[in-house]
Amino acid sequence: MVTSSVFGTIRANPRGDVPVVHPDSFVDPTAILCGKVIVHENVFIGPYAVIRADEVDMDGDMQPIVIGAHSNIQDGVVIHSKSGAAVTIGAHTSIAHRAIVHGPCTVGSRVFIGFNSVLFNCEVGDGCVVRHNAVVDGCTLPPGFYVPSTERIGPRTELSTIARVSVQASEFSEDVVRTNNWLVEGYRKLLQQS
Repeated sequence: MVTSSVFGTIRANPRGDVPVVHPDSFVDPTAILCGKVIVHENVFIGPYAVIRADEVDMDGDMQPIVIGAHSNIQDGVVIHSKSGAAVTIGAHTSIAHRAIVHGPCTVGSRVFIGFNSVLFNCEVGDGCVVRHNAVVDGCTLPPGFYVPSTERIGPRTELSTIARVSVQASEFSEDVVRTNNWLVEGYRKLLQQS
């Protein structure tokens, strides 16, 4: 089943799971949501984003991809998962243009993931900032850490060498969330007028 609507293109996966999108969210008409995807309230999903929950584990089961309330998934972002593992994006979190989040993966609340960054098989704690073109792979990044642009954080990374999120970086993250929350409201009003 494929449905094109004010919530983008909604597709069932081969198992028959269909995305569930909160009616107070906005999904761009060019975005594709497939399978066991749950989108909470006031989420912005931008143009050409792909959120695809269609792989299963050895028993034919899968966990959902969950996007928390007031978060934003920007243009060209890809969210997918290996072998039915869960992907969870917390509340008030920004996943910026063309980032890739590949599960299993947990991203906390009030997190900023920068342009073209890649997250795989990892946990990113609440309040973290991962700047553009960075990679977080196979590790747990505790709350409040700042990953500079182009850095690679992995299981052998010594966390004591990583800076904590500054007030300025935190304010930037909050501003991105505010802006995208405004876009949800603005685009939904435009749809109501047409």
